[in-house]
Amino acid sequence: MSMSKLPVPYQRRLSLSPGSSVTIVGKPTLCFSMNPQLQLDLHTGNDENSDIAFHFAVCFGNSVVMNSRDRGEWRLEVKSSEMPFENGKQFKLCIIVLQNEYQVMVNDKHWYSFPHRVDPRSVEMMQVCRDVSLISVSISEREG
Repeated sequence: MSMSKLPVPYQRRLSLSPGSSVTIVGKPTLCFSMNPQLQLDLHTGNDENSDIAFHFAVCFGNSVVMNSRDRGEWRLEVKSSEMPFENGKQFKLCIIVLQNEYQVMVNDKHWYSFPHRVDPRSVEMMQVCRDVSLISVSISEREG
């Protein structure tokens, strides 16, 4: 029986602009030696074949890859071997939309700043998938 409170893959419509944020709380479903993954995509359309303004993929215990897909083409990926996630531990991942970049926070600590390649205002859907149990997903949309 899954411990997930939310279905995985998880999809949700949303709109983003500077000041918005996406926060997910979850836990890997496998130990790091089994190479579990987490993938979070911010899509510009309402299906998974649409362009991706921000792609965040974690191979737990190994690396994190960030990228974007614009007009059907993947751009140059950014890969980091710095692992902000802990084996078997619950995590809090927050993506904050700033004027020029996404600020990635893991467990309330700044981890990476990824410059916008695709306008975040074009985002229509978020998808979270792979080997993760989702405890909560919250969206904070900028007011005003």
